[in-house]
Amino acid sequence: MKYQKILLAYNGSQEGRRALLECADLATFLGAETHLLAVASMPPSLFLTEGFVPEELLEEEKKRTQSILDEGIRTLRESGFKAIGHLAVGEPVEEICRSAKEVGADLIVLGHNQTTSFAARWWKGSVGASLLDYAPCSILIALHG
Repeated sequence: MKYQKILLAYNGSQEGRRALLECADLATFLGAETHLLAVASMPPSLFLTEGFVPEELLEEEKKRTQSILDEGIRTLRESGFKAIGHLAVGEPVEEICRSAKEVGADLIVLGHNQTTSFAARWWKGSVGASLLDYAPCSILIALHG
């Protein structure tokens, strides 16, 4: 199978940066269009009893996530590679799957560090939905650690 569109789920972590570089190498080799996705999500503890997130907290998280996305795009540009950036707000698993469908990705790339729990947010959704169960295409895991 020839991968023509790749979606990289990027969170700015060390394992995410490794995945970013591996994705760029793979996309260059394949001549694939690359989309870089950063997901702004709020921990459940920040939801108010009515089920709403305070607007200022959401805006702060969106700005923080946008800076992570910008850093990823900048890193790629400095390496002579370009990607299309996307910012999403929501549960990471749901947004990764939605974005993959939306751009027509045939490969999702993400980083994972087996020694930390930080990357676990990519694997489990709010209702226990696993990325492996709901991904609309193949997944490549760039391991770190």
